[in-house]
Amino acid sequence: MNDPENQEQSTGQSTGQSVEPVIEKDAMPVAATEGPGDIGGAEVKKPSNWSGWLIFLLSSGAALWGLFAPLGSGWGLWNWRSGLTGVMYSVILALFTILLGILIGWILKRKGSNAPRALRWLGLAIALLYSGWMLNWFMAARSVPAIHDISTDLADPPQFQSLTVRADNMDNIPGADDPEMKGLNPQQRWRTLHQQAYGDIRAVRIEQRVGEVISKAERLAKARGWEVIMALPAEGRMEATATTAMFRFKDDVVLRVRPTETGTGSIVDMRSVSRVGQSDIGTNAKRIREFLADLSGTVTAG
Repeated sequence: MNDPENQEQSTGQSTGQSVEPVIEKDAMPVAATEGPGDIGGAEVKKPSNWSGWLIFLLSSGAALWGLFAPLGSGWGLWNWRSGLTGVMYSVILALFTILLGILIGWILKRKGSNAPRALRWLGLAIALLYSGWMLNWFMAARSVPAIHDISTDLADPPQFQSLTVRADNMDNIPGADDPEMKGLNPQQRWRTLHQQAYGDIRAVRIEQRVGEVISKAERLAKARGWEVIMALPAEGRMEATATTAMFRFKDDVVLRVRPTETGTGSIVDMRSVSRVGQSDIGTNAKRIREFLADLSGTVTAG
């Protein structure tokens, strides 16, 4: 008997025709799986985040501007007026950034854009925090009178001997056009404004002798980083210069200590005067309160 397989091979050879191999369906090559960024073989572009970067850079720039404007003034790169102007413009930039960020968000929402939001929200948060902090500072400045000479004794302020009070100390005192202060001279207006704003600033009584109080005051002043110009326990006097942190403003301080009737205690008066600027934004009053509180060992001076 003839083998069918041999017969088929001989038939193929006799006819001269090639026999194509049979390929099973399961052996067909599988096409590459499409990647997550492909649709029909085309790469999907990520949404642009230009708006997020814009808001973030503007808000960060405003905050950095507001930081370096006073620092540059303190380093002597420009005067203090330019520093204050820089702070003001930095706040304007921060407020503009907030409005721009809200507008961009509204436009993108109307268009149905799926652009990333995290960076834009971060920029808005920076602008909101910075502008809120600075606006609170401006409001605090407006809540106090534009004076820069603060004393516990308005009738007889402690006088400087080694340091010199600025020549324009009583110039431009507010209230000249105020009907309630009509006819008052600058010093009288200063006393009125001082009493209204800083009625709690007054002398303190300490149950220590004058020399002990001055010695303690000198130690406290040096611990605060003040430059002690003179400290005379025998005379009950100390003069020093305090420097603010950001603008590096110089404020001159004088301490006057007099004995009580018995001689065993002391009555302490203090005065703090800014060398530049019309308003101290409450800095001198805060300095007196804190220093006298530490000196007398009380929570608040008074």
